[in-house]
Amino acid sequence: MNGQFKARLLRGDRLIGTMLTLNSPEVVELLVGAGFDWLFIDGEHAPLSIKDIQRILQVASPDTPCLVRLPAANETYVKQALDIGAAGIIVPQVNSAAQAEQIIHWAKYTPEGSRGVGISRANRYGFGFQAYIDSANDSLTVVLQAEHIEAVENIASIVRVPGVDAIIVGPYDLSASLGKLGLVDDLEVVEAIERVTAACQKAGVPLGIFGLDATSVIPYIQKGYTLITAGIDTLFLGQAARDLHARLSDNSPQVGSVET
Repeated sequence: MNGQFKARLLRGDRLIGTMLTLNSPEVVELLVGAGFDWLFIDGEHAPLSIKDIQRILQVASPDTPCLVRLPAANETYVKQALDIGAAGIIVPQVNSAAQAEQIIHWAKYTPEGSRGVGISRANRYGFGFQAYIDSANDSLTVVLQAEHIEAVENIASIVRVPGVDAIIVGPYDLSASLGKLGLVDDLEVVEAIERVTAACQKAGVPLGIFGLDATSVIPYIQKGYTLITAGIDTLFLGQAARDLHARLSDNSPQVGSVET
């Protein structure tokens, strides 16, 4: 499954995912049942422990590959996310080629890197140890986030680092780094994103984007972005509840008298 996801990503297939922040097996089952190609598990901003994330992976697999966004670019976080069976990692705030090289080194077994070796869920608690060790370097996906103006300035060198499988643009953090928090349509923010887009496409590195809904990501799909994250589990629930309440409230013009 992990190798198939990476192969599709590198082939340029459009992969539609959504963000998961709730520690709920029922929510995972619903999102898997909805048919998403992959799930973005948010270990950075959501209150999810490594054990919570493992439970999510156990519910989602083998049907739906999951990428785990780490809390930070840290060797322990890389090791833990991969050892519990994630299809890959998403690393936030990667601003230089040196950082990218270090992350790849942590994520790969020798001789390509220095990833620690242990008995874990990823290798079926030892029962699939050798098969996992032999395939992990080629089958696991490493995605870096470009979400700071420093990353934009260094993007040409970042995408040339061997082992970088995709870049996800973070429009909101990028806007904040430019002193324009939340103004993702500001010209300066847009131009910065275009620089990342051009550099990735020149290097043949797949591009990803996050948007709150389908409308916000469609323009990026039209520009060739293929690793798509649209929506968040909490927003699905909250928006549906608000819409229902609005339609049924006393002052709604859609609610009339019911004859009996």
